Amino acid sequence: MALIVLTNDDGIDAPGIRALQAAVSSVFSKEDKCAIVAPDTHLSGCSHQLNRGGVIAIAQQADNEYAIGGTPADCSRVAISHLYPEVDWILSGINAGGNMGADTYVSGTVAAVREATLLRKSAIAISQYRYRTHAYDWERATRLTAKVLSLLMEKPPQPGQFWNVNLPAAPVDGSTDDPEIVFCSRCTQPLPTDFEVDERGFRYVGAYENRQRDSGADVDVCLGGNISAVKIQMW
Repeated sequence: MALIVLTNDDGIDAPGIRALQAAVSSVFSKEDKCAIVAPDTHLSGCSHQLNRGGVIAIAQQADNEYAIGGTPADCSRVAISHLYPEVDWILSGINAGGNMGADTYVSGTVAAVREATLLRKSAIAISQYRYRTHAYDWERATRLTAKVLSLLMEKPPQPGQFWNVNLPAAPVDGSTDDPEIVFCSRCTQPLPTDFEVDERGFRYVGAYENRQRDSGADVDVCLGGNISAVKIQMW
């Protein structure tokens, strides 16, 4: 029997974590246990921030579902050290937005699995890229995530490693929507740095989809229409 804990950085009420829960349910048997330990509020972009001594509130909202008054990395700590110490996998997502390349340094979604990896637990971060003018299709994200989990959870990472996965936006031309899972490297290019300065100050104006990319790395793969799967090595 597997014990799987889900978390995210969009908050326990975000639709992405329910899509992840549905994907897990479609892949695993009824004998396996799935719990949710997620922030009680939206914390996207909080990176690896941790509570360094204050009280972290734990509110049980349903059977095996806990809203945590802390960051995604705090959620991994609370789950692993207190609520579910026998957990086999920490899964983080499905994030509303991509987390590729340089994004992994600022992403709370990725920080949750990085913290789990530090605590010697197997972990996968999953994010859904979309075009800015399109709505999220969480049913599609569930389907693609189930495909990813079926493959990656048969390949547990070694100590010091975790998986970072990005799902591509749906095709806009009506073509067949069956993206390939591509194992690739993490892009080394920065996020867009285009900016404007006016009386209000400095602000970035670069478009995410126009970011620089290394050929064959995760940004190139995901923005090119396939699922990027990067094994990140911490040590």
